[in-house]
Amino acid sequence: MMQAWHELADELLLLQRELQQLGLWSLQAPSAAALASREPFCVDTLAFEQWLQWVFIPRMAQIVEQGQGMPGGCSIQPMGEEAFAHLGRQAGDLLLILGRIDRVATRLAVQP
Repeated sequence: MMQAWHELADELLLLQRELQQLGLWSLQAPSAAALASREPFCVDTLAFEQWLQWVFIPRMAQIVEQGQGMPGGCSIQPMGEEAFAHLGRQAGDLLLILGRIDRVATRLAVQP
């Protein structure tokens, strides 16, 4: 099980690196109000890449550091496919990373 936690941590780093390489990483944090959205993925206030950077990655990193309490399965790849469709082939590696995160997080959620 520790292996899966390490895999997840590695994938989060790869996700950050890929977002940076694609120019989707922001140095400016969104407003507190934008981050406080109650909608899934903050769709009403953030672009998906902003949600990944400012909500998903920090939340998942915190879960990894604690090494326990993975909430239910993860399903961010389908949202990524929709959100990054405009990137065409450039989104390939990004979508692969999101898929691996989904699979590892789901494995961690179902293990006792």
